[in-house]
Amino acid sequence: MSAPAAVSLKRDLGLWSAVAIVVGTVIGSGIFIVPNVMIRNVGTPAMVFVVWVTGGLMSLSGALSYAELSAAMPGAGGEFVYLREAYGPLWSFIYGWTQMWVAKSGSIATLATAFFLYVANFHPELKHSAGQIPIPLGPSGGPLEINFGQLFGMALILALGGLNYFGVKIGGRVQVLVTVCKVGLIFAVIALGLGTGHGDAGNFQSILPAAAGGMAAFFTALVAALWAYDGWNNVSMVASEIRDPQRNLPRALIGGTLAVIALYLLANAAYFYVMPAREVAASDLVAADMMRKIFGQPGANMVSVAAMISIFAALNGSILTGSRVPYAMALDGLFFKSVANVHPVFRTPGVSILALSAWSAVLVLSGRYDQLFTYVIFASWILYGMTTAAVLVLRRKRPEMPRPYRTFGYPVVPIVFVMSALCLVISTLFNSPRESLLGVALVLIGLPFYYYWVRWRT
Repeated sequence: MSAPAAVSLKRDLGLWSAVAIVVGTVIGSGIFIVPNVMIRNVGTPAMVFVVWVTGGLMSLSGALSYAELSAAMPGAGGEFVYLREAYGPLWSFIYGWTQMWVAKSGSIATLATAFFLYVANFHPELKHSAGQIPIPLGPSGGPLEINFGQLFGMALILALGGLNYFGVKIGGRVQVLVTVCKVGLIFAVIALGLGTGHGDAGNFQSILPAAAGGMAAFFTALVAALWAYDGWNNVSMVASEIRDPQRNLPRALIGGTLAVIALYLLANAAYFYVMPAREVAASDLVAADMMRKIFGQPGANMVSVAAMISIFAALNGSILTGSRVPYAMALDGLFFKSVANVHPVFRTPGVSILALSAWSAVLVLSGRYDQLFTYVIFASWILYGMTTAAVLVLRRKRPEMPRPYRTFGYPVVPIVFVMSALCLVISTLFNSPRESLLGVALVLIGLPFYYYWVRWRT
């Protein structure tokens, strides 16, 4: 095993920074767009709320389970640590490899793509072609077309990577500031939707006759909801930099997830109060169209600004947290040795931050928004389910382990989450087999590297 880094990470993040990581990373672009997908599948506002509550309870059951793991093992890398203790280094490596090359980097690329699409509302020239790359990855095997928005998204990722390089305290303060701004703007949208008299309570009874309906459609809607909830677990990745982690990590995980559920339900109440089911189904940008209906184009512009701030916070939080996973891998001797280096002045895993940011920027060029989203969901939820099952495994394998927090509702809560994750993975594989299998292929590519690093380590 490689020698520990000469300089260690520093516990500079307090409770509010941890809560801001949960709320700020979860609330990205999903809340502004996914009600459209949900109503087209389930058909009524009432069922949309059922889907939001189901997804919220699934996420909360995951947060309750992770709270036990993070309080017991507050080390850098989050799931990497829990999977190693429960199943051994192979599974922790697969998790770390997936995060680095598919899940976290894909999520960062997805957020950057969404950000430039919102900016393009004000600057349409971002959608213009900037040139071609002569590799057969474009439509029908043609050259890969690059637009100016993708270059903008890449620059944004690298700039935030540079910001987090200069200290976790700086990244944490930025996260708190933009999360407060984003929550304030979302509350403003909710208040204006519910309180300006432009709505009709009868809209909650509206029906979309052309909706898909059935159990398969419910799971499709649930995938969209879970994407909007994705990110509640990220704070565990920076556990080694949170003050008093035994208390603050469970509080941040549970309190942050509950806050997000409440915000999502209130936002959807505003959408359906102002717009009937058929209008929500016809809208690709539900929040913007709701505000346009009340205030015209200035209202839609306000939502675009809110969405950009929201995505910016999620992007910063993803880089801040995700970069600790390759660092943890390298510290265990399962990744490039230099990635375990901690900057002697800034006390950050600088090489890891730069490596994750650079690869995420490359992925911005790799495909459409929906493809990146599917890579992230499929690969992530396999490992989320395994990590939550680690609560059950470690209760038997390591009964002597100190557990400052124990999962509420054990063992039912972890089991419910694991079964839900299994259903989601099967549904995603059935609906998006190509993207799902590509995600699996990227994971399997890592196995030869694992055996190389294990041999080198010993």
